[in-house]
Amino acid sequence: MDFRFSPEDEAFRAELRRFFEDEIPSDWVGGSRNPDNEDWDFTLSMRKKMSEKGWLTMHWPSEYGGQDAGHIKSTILTEELTYNRCPGRDIFAVKMLSPTLMIHGTEDQKQEFLPPIAKGEVQWCQGYSEPESGSDLASLQTSARSDGDDYVINGSKIWTSMAHRADRIFMLVRTDPDAPKHRGISFVLVDMNTPGITVRPIPNMTGIHEFNQVFFDEVRVPKKNRVGEENRGWYVAVTLLDFERSGVDFSASARRLVADTVEYVKGRPNDVNEHNSVVARNKLTDLHIEAEVARITAYNVAWMQEQGMIPNKEASMSKVMGTELLQKVTSGCLEVMGMYGQLRPGNARSQMMGRMVEHWMSSFSGTIAAGTSEIQRNIIATRGVGLPRG
Repeated sequence: MDFRFSPEDEAFRAELRRFFEDEIPSDWVGGSRNPDNEDWDFTLSMRKKMSEKGWLTMHWPSEYGGQDAGHIKSTILTEELTYNRCPGRDIFAVKMLSPTLMIHGTEDQKQEFLPPIAKGEVQWCQGYSEPESGSDLASLQTSARSDGDDYVINGSKIWTSMAHRADRIFMLVRTDPDAPKHRGISFVLVDMNTPGITVRPIPNMTGIHEFNQVFFDEVRVPKKNRVGEENRGWYVAVTLLDFERSGVDFSASARRLVADTVEYVKGRPNDVNEHNSVVARNKLTDLHIEAEVARITAYNVAWMQEQGMIPNKEASMSKVMGTELLQKVTSGCLEVMGMYGQLRPGNARSQMMGRMVEHWMSSFSGTIAAGTSEIQRNIIATRGVGLPRG
């Protein structure tokens, strides 16, 4: 494997960094796990600017508003966006739903749903987890009964990120209650303005409103909005999760947090004695090395996608490594910072705008959201190593 980037890729990375330097204000905090919540107007304006440059969907086929760029170039964009804490992406639409539509969607669905995403005009959210169906997602009970050309949906979804901002939701529903749990599920696209949908906020422990519970009461959805075959939506969902788990976001965030902590230590030499300085240097070095390993693993997933493969166990490996790394990095950096690291944003003595402790609290959700680490390890064991189930 050649770990070097091409001259074209390096030039693109340099262009991105110039753009961020020009467009992101020097006082931009971007401190939470999801900085898009901090200034929605700024988020939308950055999304439009990136859309105008073709960056939002540059890896798409040109007929859908893309540039036919490869996954490596797209991963460079994602990495730089995350490292620079730049808002504006619609991860659910661009990174997860769109590649899935290109594999499983009809031509009419592609023509209807992809162009608005490419133009940065729409926000999507994901309706998978339910109050009684989290890691065992296939046990979901939100129902969709057939009624002529429509489905009528009843039930609820929980931990739905960005539902309070979303225009549309892609979701799993049970269309055959008598089928085995991995069968009888369909994948549908729903307008969030449809009558019968209620969004209830769930603030997280950092005080940020990102999660929601979404209720569906006799919500009518055209059957033409079903992606893939009826009762075979589980296989569509699995494809989407492979794209969801393949990001470089985790290692990029980890590298930035380590870099910030290095600058923090350099700026406060009188607060660190010689012994602690050596300990801090060794700890931060180890964390930086682990972040680089996670970064390379994520780029391997992108390379597989570029070769036309669907990374399955590899995506799970990247997800486990990246999310557990963020927990290790935030914990280690807090140790280096000492008591200052525990001060929240708004405190006069907080350091790095209180960013580290927020990332530490948010890091615990990473090993749960999009499939727990236990689920990922089961995928690695069965599909990667070939171990028997059970």
